[in-house]
Amino acid sequence: MLIYPAIDIYEGKAVRLYQGDYAQMTVYSDNPYEIAQNFKAQGAERIHVVDLEGAKAGRSRNFDTILRIREAGLFTEVGGGIRDLQTVAKYLEAGIDRVILGTAAVTDPAFLAEAIARYGDRIAVSVDLRDGYVAVKGWTEQSGVSAEDFFRRMVDAGVRTVICTDISRDGAMRGTNRELYRSMQEKYPLDIIASGGVSTMDDIAALAAMGLHGAIIGKAYYTHAIDLAAAVRLAAGEASVEAGGQTADAGEQSAKSGKEATV
Repeated sequence: MLIYPAIDIYEGKAVRLYQGDYAQMTVYSDNPYEIAQNFKAQGAERIHVVDLEGAKAGRSRNFDTILRIREAGLFTEVGGGIRDLQTVAKYLEAGIDRVILGTAAVTDPAFLAEAIARYGDRIAVSVDLRDGYVAVKGWTEQSGVSAEDFFRRMVDAGVRTVICTDISRDGAMRGTNRELYRSMQEKYPLDIIASGGVSTMDDIAALAAMGLHGAIIGKAYYTHAIDLAAAVRLAAGEASVEAGGQTADAGEQSAKSGKEATV
């Protein structure tokens, strides 16, 4: 499983929202590029970036900041306010690796189809769920589209990667919705990336065991609840979770288990 540490951008700063509420915003850094460099230093190879202003306004607001983040050298996927082909092309031609469509994937299926036709798997779709239904426009509106209907539409449209967020868990540090991801993983032939509430090493281990494509780590990184380097190793199968939520290298764990068996 791949780990995607996250940077949410608002007015050029790295921030986090609580359950999608713009009134409950915490600023973590004035320099998102430095955060991306730290991700890389801890072994991350990918990064998930959201333009929160763009998501709310419906157009890109932090383009230059995002391109600066890309200079850290990580595979970079970007979402937030990308609702036309011109914006998609602008990001991809500037070196962003993958563009994420959110609201537009629900409200404009023709746009989604054209984006997939032109750019294939460089297009991902983000679905934000609240009470089993899709929320749009930066989580500020309920769409009336059920999660099941949405996932079926994505399969039919030829989408490969879906980032799925349970809004009720996002930023709440209550653990991720494992049953939701297990169900989606079993039902749909998609690369699913779990987002929202990934707050412990046990969450990482459980999601990896399901065979999910990836997991996004947000607030848990910024509050030091998860050690990013350890999470990367665990997700890659290079470490295991011990009692107390600590990790051990896979080789060390095997040796330890062998020693205990001979006692």
